[in-house]
Amino acid sequence: DIPNELFLVLGLVSLVENLLVVAAILKNRNLHSPTYYFICCLAVSDMLVSVSNLAETLFMLLMEHGVLVIHASIVRHMDNFIDMLICSSVVSSLSFLGVIAVDRYITIFYALRYHSIMTLQRAVVTMASVWLASTVSSTIFITYYNNTTILLCLIGFFLFMLVLMLVLYIHMFALARHHLHSISSQQKQPTVYRSSSLKGAVTLTILLGVFFICWGPFFFHLTLIVTCPTNPFCTCFFSYFNL
Repeated sequence: DIPNELFLVLGLVSLVENLLVVAAILKNRNLHSPTYYFICCLAVSDMLVSVSNLAETLFMLLMEHGVLVIHASIVRHMDNFIDMLICSSVVSSLSFLGVIAVDRYITIFYALRYHSIMTLQRAVVTMASVWLASTVSSTIFITYYNNTTILLCLIGFFLFMLVLMLVLYIHMFALARHHLHSISSQQKQPTVYRSSSLKGAVTLTILLGVFFICWGPFFFHLTLIVTCPTNPFCTCFFSYFNL
């Protein structure tokens, strides 16, 4: 049993952090490029999760303490709206993580053609498409949330993004490692090569590890709902959903 006050604090901290990211990108003209616009959209997606969480927790606390009395039908509509907002945020957040990975990949493998490939117009179209797709899909997901196909689509989307990021970042790491090897062999400094390769491997592990640790439990929860909803082990796991 996790107190709602804790969710409220976490939501506020997350909101402030993402607001700082958005403010930094909007204020600094040097960051006005497609790459940072994608990062800004990612921050907005995560900020929507925070706002949804704050709104939901605040309403729950007010109703629990008898400060706010709302009709049951209105509560249900509010709950559906907040769930749709959270679902849209989850889908857009995962999508922008994938878009950022693709953008980084183009930067490294097509460095000379990057500005002609990733134009501002294409970046705007990409961002608008992600937001539109997230809104439409979240509406469908919440409307048919009991449907197994919908849950499988969400799980499949997560796995697709995980594999996409794994492939792109490992390929980028392999190229960086190859360049380091070439430079160190010319300069005859194998120690520098090993040190840089280790740093790159650690960075890659942290990047993908944090992604999986953050999102893994939620999608594992969805997988268990589909595969073993009545199994005692699964039921036990469901009870820790708030955690």
